[in-house]
Amino acid sequence: MKLYIAEKPSLARAIVEVLPKPHKKSDGYIEASNGDVVTWCIGHLLEQAPPEDYDIKYKKWLVEHLPIIPKQWKLKPKPKTRKQLTVIKKLIKQADVIVNSGDVDREGQILVDEAISFSGASKFKIDNALRCLITDMNFAAVKKAVNNLKPNKDYIPLAVSALSRARADWLYGLNMTRLCTLQGQKSGYKGVLSIGRVQTPILGLVVNRDIEIENFVSKPFYEVLAHMTTANGEKYQGKWQPSKACEPYMDEEKRILSKQLAENVVKRITDQPAKVEKVTQDKKQQVAPLPFSLSGLQIAAAKAFGMSAKQVLDICQQLYEKHKLITYPRSDCQYLPTEHLNDVATVTSAIGNISDKLAGMLKKADLTKKSRAWNNKKVSAHHAIIPTAKNRPTGILSNDEAKIYEIIARQYIAQFYPNFEYMDKQIHTIIDGGLFVSKQKDIINNGWKDLFPTSNKRNEPSEFSAITLPDVKTGDPVHSLQGELIEKNTSPPKHFTDATILGALTGISRYVTNSEIKKLLRDTDGLGTEATRAGIIELLFKRLYLVRKGKEIRATEVGKKLITSLPAQISQPDMTALWESQLESISSQTLNYQSFIGGVEQNLQQLITEVKEISFTGLPQTSTPRKFTKRRRSTNKAKASK
Repeated sequence: MKLYIAEKPSLARAIVEVLPKPHKKSDGYIEASNGDVVTWCIGHLLEQAPPEDYDIKYKKWLVEHLPIIPKQWKLKPKPKTRKQLTVIKKLIKQADVIVNSGDVDREGQILVDEAISFSGASKFKIDNALRCLITDMNFAAVKKAVNNLKPNKDYIPLAVSALSRARADWLYGLNMTRLCTLQGQKSGYKGVLSIGRVQTPILGLVVNRDIEIENFVSKPFYEVLAHMTTANGEKYQGKWQPSKACEPYMDEEKRILSKQLAENVVKRITDQPAKVEKVTQDKKQQVAPLPFSLSGLQIAAAKAFGMSAKQVLDICQQLYEKHKLITYPRSDCQYLPTEHLNDVATVTSAIGNISDKLAGMLKKADLTKKSRAWNNKKVSAHHAIIPTAKNRPTGILSNDEAKIYEIIARQYIAQFYPNFEYMDKQIHTIIDGGLFVSKQKDIINNGWKDLFPTSNKRNEPSEFSAITLPDVKTGDPVHSLQGELIEKNTSPPKHFTDATILGALTGISRYVTNSEIKKLLRDTDGLGTEATRAGIIELLFKRLYLVRKGKEIRATEVGKKLITSLPAQISQPDMTALWESQLESISSQTLNYQSFIGGVEQNLQQLITEVKEISFTGLPQTSTPRKFTKRRRSTNKAKASK
């Protein structure tokens, strides 16, 4: 008997559908007519044991107990899902072959692997277990995955990476939360001060941005425009490009801060002869944006609809599990395997059947076009989120579900549209030794941008404006009629929103202060994972560390005081970003578990020494919600302290 263990019931049902009928439903599993059985987890059936399971003395929170580092790690069944774990145990004993059918990521790998191991599977069964990789819940895709099983042992590094993350989160989150809470109590604070390797740096980003805005002092800066005329009387403008000699008078963004310098330039170029130094005219193009990763989709939905990351993820799960209209949503990839080109006709047909609006967009699509999205070398465990070939939803789509489906489908359709093309013309004019640049951009072909209508709510000038430059050649004499001084003021950074905080987390290297760590990070490295970011952000709201003011995300007084009191290493993203990089290295087998955990334990000892000297004086004398305090004290789950 072949036993498929899915991550959740919805995936189990999809697997059953491709197995021989009739099917026999039982309590906790379904049997196919060929004797194969499909059962399921309900997320993690097991959790890291709390400290008191290692030693009853740890039930009481005391500084002298820290750090708590298990010598032999323990897992324990979750009370609510113990019954299903019992079912899996029984089926594993009966099975000839076990198939790990968890989601296609490190969490999906480990949660099934740990259930198999905890259930007492023999070494032979574990060594010969298979892996079913399902990223699309449609019948054809599931059948293909079931017929193309891989050795589960090939994914051991992925499981080790997940195990490393879980244990490191437990060590760091539990020990630092206990220590900070105890230190807070000394200052009269009655709540739990929760610390996590991801949640605390996210809070740090918001707090530091809020403080930067509070302390911001606007400063004037200056630009100079030259109003010029050609020999034929055609008028045009050029913007001064300060030379290297002006750097002492510039800020880090190359803006001139000296009004006297700018005024001097205005005087020097007024009623002066000038000469065209260079004229360029280049045809340029932009390719269509790639299909969505989860973070990209969450950012787009936050901008378009004001949805939170959690809302988008929940809607995606519905579209994936219930309606089967999109592929696996918890993806960090924006590329597609080339074999998906074979499905273009059926996928686009399904899109057109679901939405008349999308059907209209498909009329201009060239379905023979192969964009850069199809690239096997850039697809790992996941591929980008795209529509499936299912041509009708299971039930009626809600308004929000329809919105999310539409933007996913539109991004897919864009792959079959022409490039956006424009002509970029520039004139470089020299006036009294200074360079002045004039620009003109003309759209040639809107291409894929026809799918993305935009409205300029602020009425800001577009780079594709009505400016028309004169027809001049290099070396032509022109005349500078008048210099114009333009005074502007620096603006404070904006408070984070759902869209910008996700953008910060996916491009975290911008906020990393350690130059050595920054070098280790690729542009795609982020803080947290695609699957966890939304939940962790929401957790910060539940813990009263963050609040929403309109679309803005702000830190509360508790959140602000916590971050400003902690050592920078805890509140900055450097350490967590390094962890993420190291966890990827474990997955690729360039780093081992012992080295990673050893480093975590050593760093933990140092942090405990530092935090013992901290006073949280000034925290509001109120406690966090009682329900949270009780749950946090009783479980101490690593999940709660990410």
